[in-house]
This record gives sequence, C-alpha cells and structure tokens, in this order.
Amino acid sequence: MSRVLVIEDDETTAREIIAELSAHGMLAEWVANGRDGLTRALQGGYDLITLDRMLPGMDGIDVVAELRRAGSDAPVLMISALSDVDERVRGLRAGGDDYLTKPFAPDEMSARAEVLLRRRQPQSVQRLRVADLELDLVSHVAYRGGQPLTLLPTEYRLLEFLMRNSGQVLTRTMIFETVWGFHFDPGTNVIDVHIARLRRKIDGTGQPALIHTVRGTGYMISAANETAPVVS
Repeated sequence: MSRVLVIEDDETTAREIIAELSAHGMLAEWVANGRDGLTRALQGGYDLITLDRMLPGMDGIDVVAELRRAGSDAPVLMISALSDVDERVRGLRAGGDDYLTKPFAPDEMSARAEVLLRRRQPQSVQRLRVADLELDLVSHVAYRGGQPLTLLPTEYRLLEFLMRNSGQVLTRTMIFETVWGFHFDPGTNVIDVHIARLRRKIDGTGQPALIHTVRGTGYMISAANETAPVVS
C-alpha cells in the first residue's frame, strides 16, 4: 500500500484528499502546516506528497525546495488556488512533479497521484502491451497485430502516455501537460485531433477499438476485456 503525506492547511480539503486517496487503496497522513510537513516528509517512507502552495509556517514553494536540497526524491503533487502560468512554473522549477489548481475534481487528483506513483516505479520495461498493440520503447515503433504502425513524434508520445496508464482515465489537462508540456487551453482541440489520428492508425484496421473517449473527462486505452467507465 502506497503511503501519501498530505500537507494541507484547510481541513475540508484535506479530508477530501484523504478520502479519495483511501478509496484508491492509498494510506494517507495529514499535516496542517508547512514546517511540520517538511519535518515529517524528511523522515522518509512516503511514496508521494501532496503539497498545498500557501501554508502557514512555511510556504509550499519553500517546502518542496528544501526537500530537494535535502536529497528527497519523493514525487510531489502541488495543489494551489494560484492558477496562473507563472505560479505553476515556480512550483515545478522549485521541485514539484505536478501542479493541480483548486478547485479540482477529486478523481483527477487521484489520477494524477496514480500517474506519479507509477512513474516512480523502475522503468526496466522495453515494451508496452495492451491487447495486441505493442510499443517498443527502444526503437520507438508501434505494432498492432504484429504489423508496424507509422507514428509521428507527437502521436508516439501520446500513445506512450496512454499505454503507460492503460485502463486509467486520463483527463485532457493531464494529457496536454504531459505530451505537449505546457498549460492546457480548454478552447483547443489539438488533443481530439491527435486522438482521431491515432484511432485511424490503431483502431481503423478492423480490430476491436482500444482507445476510448470518457464523456466529459478525457480518454483511456484498454483491452476489450478490461472494465471501464462509461465510454464511447
């Protein structure tokens, strides 16, 4: 069971985070101020830290910076009501691994936590597989039913992110920030365009569809026998 340290001064928000993480099989502990949070985090043993940006005692930026200076490599999901790009950049450059703005959907928060935990696992695998779809991480070639697929660089990065998180719903924001590397613009359709291109290459050959749209949320890739939310 993954141990998560929740550093959050608002009790209601902290309880929501803990309830959502617990529902996904994680053991969460709560600290209500920055200085105590840093002390607890430096004691080690945590697989993930969720860190509020504005905290009493010690600011979240200072907390994550001190953690990195002390050699801690625990993934840090920063959570903040400060949503402008400059603040997000400050948090990430200080040592945060991801940045989620308030108010947030609890299921997106837990999904980001799961992605960070998965990223922490050893990456010795050289091929990803979902049903008869394979992605060779060394040669950067995808195969469906043994037949090679021609992918553009962005399509490859998008497929890799989906396959590394097979069976998990990924929001448009998560996809955009990971694949394109900058802040998501809700008005853009670039994700939908690239998903459509991937589908034509992967699911357009008569095989069972692997890429699914989760209405109102985002996308997921899964084999036909995997359970999934309401999709189209």
